Amino acid sequence: NAASGQFFVGESGTELLFRIIMNACLGTNNQGIVLGSTVEHPATRSACSRWSKISGKKHVLIPHNDEKGLVCSKQYSKYITKDTKVATILHTSPVTGMGMDIKEIAKEIRFVSPDCFIIVDGIQHAAHGQIDIDNYDIDAYVISPYKMFSRHGYGLAWISDKLTNLPHDMLVNGPKETWELGTRDTGAYATLSEVVSYFEWLGECFTNSNNKRDKFVAAGKAIHKHEKNLTQTMIFGYGNIAGLSQINKVNIIGGLDNPAREGLVSMYVDDIPSAEVVKRLNKHGIRTHLRKADHYSGNILNPLKQNSCVRISLCHYNSIEEVSQLLIAIKKICE
Repeated sequence: NAASGQFFVGESGTELLFRIIMNACLGTNNQGIVLGSTVEHPATRSACSRWSKISGKKHVLIPHNDEKGLVCSKQYSKYITKDTKVATILHTSPVTGMGMDIKEIAKEIRFVSPDCFIIVDGIQHAAHGQIDIDNYDIDAYVISPYKMFSRHGYGLAWISDKLTNLPHDMLVNGPKETWELGTRDTGAYATLSEVVSYFEWLGECFTNSNNKRDKFVAAGKAIHKHEKNLTQTMIFGYGNIAGLSQINKVNIIGGLDNPAREGLVSMYVDDIPSAEVVKRLNKHGIRTHLRKADHYSGNILNPLKQNSCVRISLCHYNSIEEVSQLLIAIKKICE
């Protein structure tokens, strides 16, 4: 629903974040602050760390709330200054599963530093809820389509007119607003078109409107509602099947009843290594992911004094029956 700015395709979501952050840092005056938070994926944190130094700025990281697995606008407000030139926001954490309130955080930033370039990492969020760019008052939003039912090999970004007009890599005498470099794989556009058609079809199941945007909004609301039901079932159980919160030895990252949760639950089991839990779940035909306290997930796990966790991801195509099978399997593992 972006009424201005432009969309363009790059190598990956991470590459696009690096390139956008680079140009935002280099395109603003030396000195000042590049602001982010410790909840962020290393894609934004690493890019800000590198380009803040090169552009003569200070990189400031806001400590996230370990208990809730997120960062909020009030936490941002304590660190925003008038010389905040670039700010990054993670829309949803791929480790805790918690979504940030982009609109409220951006509002706090604009109140103190109106001209700040605000860049959002929407890679994890894209498949689990709505994206409303015009409502956020930001300058960039990046996704990796492979996490939104497409394929690997490309990333998609939206940038504002203000960011578009910054000096950036481009061909000499080429169109000044062009940010794409080289010829992109047309197959990427084809797969994204299919995703768009899918969301439109899904929305038709929940609205009688013929308007494409209305269909997208309806699809997003339905996805969020269904996934919320799935994560709540995973945590609190279903019928006589115990939820994760009721299974001995299980610890849930981000708390039990956290309204910010989107599409995943991360947990660890006392006395059983997370790698072993993942292995045993595989034997039950259930695919989960091991997250280690490394350069990807250490920002979340180290403050919790955990060297790893099990990330249980789900999507709107999953069912209560599948969640129930998961819970039964985890209970057996923990006995």
